[in-house]
Amino acid sequence: MSSNPKATILVVDDETDVRDVIQEYLQAHGYAALGAESAEAARALAGKQSFDLALIDIHMPGEDGLSLARHLRERYAKVAIVMLTSAATVVDRIVGLEMGADDYVAKPFDPRELLARVKSVLRRTSPAGRAELGAERVRIGRCVLDLSAQRLTDEHGAEVPMSPLEFDLLKALAAQPNRPLSRERILNATQQRDWDPYDRSVDLRIMRLRRKVEPDPEHPQFIKTLRNAGYVFVPDGQ
Repeated sequence: MSSNPKATILVVDDETDVRDVIQEYLQAHGYAALGAESAEAARALAGKQSFDLALIDIHMPGEDGLSLARHLRERYAKVAIVMLTSAATVVDRIVGLEMGADDYVAKPFDPRELLARVKSVLRRTSPAGRAELGAERVRIGRCVLDLSAQRLTDEHGAEVPMSPLEFDLLKALAAQPNRPLSRERILNATQQRDWDPYDRSVDLRIMRLRRKVEPDPEHPQFIKTLRNAGYVFVPDGQ
């Protein structure tokens, strides 16, 4: 393993063999890798050790991976999350995305595919992987999106937790005000080209963002739905 690792990755899986294989493979490719056999152990590690990305198995005894993902997203908003799911379980994938996961990998997987997903997510989420956008601030509903700092603040100036993919989605919408963006264009803008543009992933993220930026999320005025067209950012809320 490199003395200056590319990133630190937490591997959470109750199967020792799987966890060890993933850790060894990541370390062989220059990453620092930590292991946790349960959600409880992962919570304890997160409290004392920083990391850039968490690989979380959904189905574990005791607290499951979905609950852990929600915990990490609420407390460590900048940490990227990749869920390890059962190949045929679409519900796990959807719920994982709703909890704030950035991507998923279906089991069983080829370690090369896992590595490619990790690299892709880190490119989008790490400070080094993002292009400098300049000191731009965009008002979206009751919040202000600071593009250069990648921060969302409310009307009182308090930071609103936001996942890396939520930032990408807000940035894509803010870049083209009053112009409808289809689900496919949104997925392309957030570099999710391998997802089905007709699945619920975009809709779920829009719902989460509306709860954060809209004064009345049930009657959105700033991030609107256009039937058969997608979503549109309306700066003045009209």
